[in-house]
Amino acid sequence: MSLVNRMLERVDASGPLWLGGGLSLLLFVFGIQLLGTATEAAAAPLEQLFRSYIASDARALGVSWIATYALANGSVVAALSVSLFEAEIVSTSQLFLMVAGSRLGAAAVVVLIGALDYLQKRRYSMGEAISLGLLTFLLTHSVYLPSTVLGYLLLPWLQDLFGSVGERFEVTFQPLVVLESVTADIVAAIGVVPGFVFAVVVLVASLTLFDRVLKQVDTTWLRERFFRRFRNRWVALGLGLFVTGLTTSVAFSLGVIVPLYNRGYLERREVVPYILGANIGTLFDTVVVAVILESPVGVTLVVALLAIGTLVTLGVLLAFSPYLRLIETVQTRLVEDSRFRLAFLVSLVVVPVAIALLPL
Repeated sequence: MSLVNRMLERVDASGPLWLGGGLSLLLFVFGIQLLGTATEAAAAPLEQLFRSYIASDARALGVSWIATYALANGSVVAALSVSLFEAEIVSTSQLFLMVAGSRLGAAAVVVLIGALDYLQKRRYSMGEAISLGLLTFLLTHSVYLPSTVLGYLLLPWLQDLFGSVGERFEVTFQPLVVLESVTADIVAAIGVVPGFVFAVVVLVASLTLFDRVLKQVDTTWLRERFFRRFRNRWVALGLGLFVTGLTTSVAFSLGVIVPLYNRGYLERREVVPYILGANIGTLFDTVVVAVILESPVGVTLVVALLAIGTLVTLGVLLAFSPYLRLIETVQTRLVEDSRFRLAFLVSLVVVPVAIALLPL
């Protein structure tokens, strides 16, 4: 009887979490549909804007990279990119680079979490507090920079593949058909531009709410049952992919280990494969967005980036020792040398801005 009572108590205690999670999911689905409706309604002015300013593939990469910094969320930028593609505002190559840009800027949120941890408990230097964020940037760029270049070079061949896939495959699952009339009425009532802005706000709010819900989860069991298994790099890779894919939140999957890493409970050798797995799992929600927006080409394009990133990651893990030595050398310099760290952080801003502004 006592066991039943304990189970009921756990269900009652987790009620608000399930409610918050369900609400964030509904907001996310509603935001995606509203974004698609607003983008379609604003196709003409948006197309003119993109063709006059973001006229090149390189600029598309730079803009999405910067937008990810501004929103501190790569998922929103990736969702917006797929929506623009479905409205025929951006090309296939621009969509690929915009999704890739959302990955290149996504590690900024981990730097932010580390900085907040430093402000709460100043037991170590700022360099040590944001060391996991710096490590995440290094790992993310070591995978997605070559993946972006390789995928972009393969796009001519992939476009033929997309054409054949588009002919054979149609997204018949239409989960948002009920919301189509509702979102259309909202856009018609408040206007295209306010509707577009409202959609982005709803998406950010849904993901922020979900992150806050996840913060209420007791992560003690997660640390005890999972993180102690990090010594096996393949297990750590799988855990990073699983936790991020399940929660669709890098802020959670990496944020939960920031205090552990900062306090020395996890070693760099153990954390690196986990972060590499999280970098793969973080694209799962973009695949879901492409499915919801009924974009078979968008689905195959995101899956292609995911597949290339996975292959690069597996190659890195097969040559793990020399790869880890290189990462350790650079990260140690970043943590210990404030001038080198400042130059690195400045470059993370200057490079995407230069790509977005230069006529490339």
